[in-house]
Amino acid sequence: MRVTLRIWRQKDHQSKGRLVAYVLDNVTPDMSFLETLDLLNLDLARKGEDVVAFDHDCREGICGSCSLYINGRAHGPLRGVATCQLHMRTFQDGDTIVVEPWRARAFPVIKDLVVDRTALDRIIQAGGYISVKTGGAPDANAIPISRRIAEEAFEAAACIGCGACVAACKNASAMLFVSSKISHLALVPQGRPEAGDRVIRMLAQADREGFGGCSNTYACEAECPKGISVSHIARANRELIKAKLL
Repeated sequence: MRVTLRIWRQKDHQSKGRLVAYVLDNVTPDMSFLETLDLLNLDLARKGEDVVAFDHDCREGICGSCSLYINGRAHGPLRGVATCQLHMRTFQDGDTIVVEPWRARAFPVIKDLVVDRTALDRIIQAGGYISVKTGGAPDANAIPISRRIAEEAFEAAACIGCGACVAACKNASAMLFVSSKISHLALVPQGRPEAGDRVIRMLAQADREGFGGCSNTYACEAECPKGISVSHIARANRELIKAKLL
């Protein structure tokens, strides 16, 4: 396959960025998108040019670090996959593919396609945990939880914190991420004692980080690689109302 990659190049957060075109002739359909970027970087390194910086780790759709905006969509054209799970057979021979970093004030560009997503970490630090001392771990069946509640909690806990919801939202809202963390702890008995304080602290931190409000367009749900439902945003709003009233 022959493809043209138009990649965002930016030295650092203060520098002005631009799209630069690179032509690759030896791409195979079975390559992952990140392997294609590896191929490009190998070619650039051989020429003595600056390689393209991009973030990645597990390459198994688990860590959420492969945050790329591809042809105007977070993680690319396929639904339910992260960038590392996107393969070149998704594209056609001769295609031009535009690759950009996440666009959000809370995600400043570090270099090229790498953005600083530590804002999400600070939201977790604000309250996305259980701090009460519960002693030793109880038996698995000591606290009965219905199957429906368990499945909802597992769905929310599946969030990998990639930031695709932020990138897809016209307001750069992090509500799907924040609500998934609030929701999965609010659903289980161990998380209920701190539910009120948690939702207040986490949403306040999201505001401080500069994320926008929920736009209610469902773009976050459509682009989430784990298919997390916007129903968790509704639960987070209910938790906030309860915390403010009680």
